[in-house]
Amino acid sequence: MSIWAYKVITSGKGGFATPALLESFLNQLGSDGWEIIHFQTQLDNPLAFTGLARRTTQRDWTLEDAAAAAARAEGDKIRAEFEAKFKDARVPAAGEEKPESLQAEKAGADDGLRRLRDTDSDRDPDAPEENAEPDEWESLAKEDELPTFFEAIQPLMRRNQRGAGLSAGVDHLARKWGMTEEDVVGALKECGFVIPEDENTRPAYVEYDGDLYWVNVNRRGELWINTKEKMRQPFRVVTATPVKPAEKESGGEQPAEAPQPRAESPAEAVPATTVPLQAGPELLDRIRPHMRRNRRGPGGSGSISFLSRALKCGEADLMAGFAGIGLVLSDLPDAKPVVVPFGDEEWWLNKDQRGGVWINGQERQVDKSAADSAPQAETPAGEPAPAPHPEAPRSDSVFTAVRLLLKPTKTGGLAARTDWLAETLGKTPEALIEALTGLGLKVPEKPREKPVFVEDAGEIFWLNRNAKDELWLNAKASKFAEGGESSKKKSRRGPA
Repeated sequence: MSIWAYKVITSGKGGFATPALLESFLNQLGSDGWEIIHFQTQLDNPLAFTGLARRTTQRDWTLEDAAAAAARAEGDKIRAEFEAKFKDARVPAAGEEKPESLQAEKAGADDGLRRLRDTDSDRDPDAPEENAEPDEWESLAKEDELPTFFEAIQPLMRRNQRGAGLSAGVDHLARKWGMTEEDVVGALKECGFVIPEDENTRPAYVEYDGDLYWVNVNRRGELWINTKEKMRQPFRVVTATPVKPAEKESGGEQPAEAPQPRAESPAEAVPATTVPLQAGPELLDRIRPHMRRNRRGPGGSGSISFLSRALKCGEADLMAGFAGIGLVLSDLPDAKPVVVPFGDEEWWLNKDQRGGVWINGQERQVDKSAADSAPQAETPAGEPAPAPHPEAPRSDSVFTAVRLLLKPTKTGGLAARTDWLAETLGKTPEALIEALTGLGLKVPEKPREKPVFVEDAGEIFWLNRNAKDELWLNAKASKFAEGGESSKKKSRRGPA
């Protein structure tokens, strides 16, 4: 009955580097008498495997082996008897050398027995002779069958945790090969490796079979062997030819370098074609077409930066022109803007939150009743009387003031809350409602109450109350307006 010894074999997680190393490993198992009974590779790496091998420690009993063993035992017994019989009879003479072994002694004495000889290789012409000394060429061939140092360390190397490639510790190799670390270090030196002195020593690379190898020392003083694939050079360095600047055909002299223009700041960047500014109301007439509707109140507004580009002048020149007609900015941060009247309009400057300067203009709010009741000052003959400075807006300008504040609705009209309009105009909601009702509008008591319409300048105005009890002022184009004429109708129906 055979007695088996089992052994688990594996290539490790990373597997072998080349198929040749895998074949060398399996051949070594076969030469050691191991038989692989299970072999399983990984799906993503055919060079990585796990398996089980076995070999016998006691051969099976056969009849031929038993007969050969009995014959050897009988022959040994007969030889022992002849040796005891003739031992005392044969005494070597003086100066005669004593046989070195029992076989030599038996060969010297003719005992009549034929010496056993192996006849299995008689018909093989290349079979070695018995008791022949090993040939030197055979010893060299046997040494050449061993793997090289670089091939022997491949199965024992693992993925480098601190970089690309593989690595293995010298102490680990020494334990696997049954050697000392000094022997492994000596083999490294013979293979051309340079042993570093400390961890800060730059690695010295050696190349074998297209891969780079080097030895390093970690912080604990352990020697490690590392390898990685040699990087292929992605390009070839060539020297370019410098190009000289082209020379003029006439004379061949280089023109003097023109001075580079100085970079101008945004305030100094003035268009090449400028139009001189005119002082007085003419300046306001030039900027009025470039202004847009004021988002926070009646009238229009425009930024100084935009107007300077539109008028093709600098911002400083435009501000100087405004200062010439009295439009200036106050130095105090919380001061009210300086309002300057020009005919039926009033103008002022202000700054936004980002520091930009804006000019604003709107119609003057004049109350006709207050102007009529104001005492008239006597003026010399031939001179027009000065316009009175009103304190309240005229009643007929209420629609004009609120019309610019109304916002478009989804139905194509305009609308805004009366409380917001009063706050924007700087009035109380009661004063605004009183002014609107004085023009014929009626404040509805219920949300669905039929409104009273008042026409002004081709548009109709009315008040309504929504479900939240908010009072809104509405306006839209009148379908009764013809040819742009504006006919004031106090109401389409009298107040209730």
